[in-house]
Amino acid sequence: MTEEEFRGALARLAAGVVLITAHDEEDGPFGAPAGMTATAFLSVSLEPPLVLVSVRTGSRMEELLERQPLWAASLLSERQRALAGRFAMKGRVSDRLLFQEVPHTVGEATGAPLVEGALAAVECRTEQRVPAGDHTLVVARVLGVSLPAAEGGPLLYYRSRYRALG
Repeated sequence: MTEEEFRGALARLAAGVVLITAHDEEDGPFGAPAGMTATAFLSVSLEPPLVLVSVRTGSRMEELLERQPLWAASLLSERQRALAGRFAMKGRVSDRLLFQEVPHTVGEATGAPLVEGALAAVECRTEQRVPAGDHTLVVARVLGVSLPAAEGGPLLYYRSRYRALG
């Protein structure tokens, strides 16, 4: 099996798209919001309420989640395709600049940005970090949820492209 074959097989598994966000207090005197698009996000347990996100080891978000245990995941709607692409960019683009035009509120439980227009948001506190190959699995307790009256279906990632249901 080649890496290309492995990627091709898993690209056929549709996944929901979320924006993982946290407040980076080390970024300047007032801190700054930071975000990353993720498709490896799932519910782990109802009691206690736990979720898991997989982040690339050595990435800015992995480094941030190591020192900042409070974060959030906004479950993106099909109308937020451009937003998902914006935060999926590689490199060290300033997150402060990325967030300038993103309507968001600040989560009450975590202080992390919650993206407006998302289907739902969960606020989390990291409980466990597990190295797994070239990624780190971050298991977190859900501290709160937001269920806004957003319309539309979920944004999906399938065969290496963003898609909508139907």
